[in-house]
Amino acid sequence: MTTGSLLAGTRAVVVGGSSGIGLATTRLLAADGCRVTIAARGEERMASVVELLAAEGLSVAWVACDTMVETDVARAVEVASEGERLDIAVTVPGGGTPMNVLDYECDAFSAEVDKNVRPVYMLLHYAAPMMTNGGSFVAVSSTAAVFSTRGLASYRAGKAAVDALVDVAADELGERNIRVNSVRPGLTRTESTARMFESPGLLSRFLEQQAIDRGGEADDIAHAIRYFAGPESSWVTGQHLTVDGGHTLRAMPDMRPPRL
Repeated sequence: MTTGSLLAGTRAVVVGGSSGIGLATTRLLAADGCRVTIAARGEERMASVVELLAAEGLSVAWVACDTMVETDVARAVEVASEGERLDIAVTVPGGGTPMNVLDYECDAFSAEVDKNVRPVYMLLHYAAPMMTNGGSFVAVSSTAAVFSTRGLASYRAGKAAVDALVDVAADELGERNIRVNSVRPGLTRTESTARMFESPGLLSRFLEQQAIDRGGEADDIAHAIRYFAGPESSWVTGQHLTVDGGHTLRAMPDMRPPRL
């Protein structure tokens, strides 16, 4: 692969960079000259990704990181910044369990909200101080942040919190020339959504609510993240870019499981 140079000399950490949207983002950043460190839990998986990208002519580092553990996140930033400077920070992980809104155990509901917003805050907390020459922080949010998601109340609450955090962080950190934005994917093909893509009935319910009749691919989202990460968006902060084939023009399918 021919590498570019637009991001030459920059350093990035991509949390969740060993698969799906994170891997696609890592590839784009590295191809444009950025020194990328991927952070995730699976060490063998990350090592294989580094080998894969090396075969494409891309040099990427990795560090083990549980995104819910503060010391791990701090260590990931330290490794990616080489103790000196960080320019780009991207966080991808999150998720939710389909459930009727009254069926969550209270602690389980809180834990799922936390699973979506805590990794974002912790990366911001440690990455922003290392952006000594300005920088870009990009959180992967969801279309769930902006319309009702029947059956995914905890997920929506968590992603709405992500976007609210992005707003405030962008407002406060602009004086340090740090830009903070989010990308809101629609239904995108990754390992975690594979079963949804393999279910014709469920997939058709999504697609009938989209203006563009196809599911998203990891590269669709990665290109949006790359835009926020690079100099092309140097005057853009506090924004939430929805990449969903027009899904939010209509409605979210009902994801509630049958009541027992």
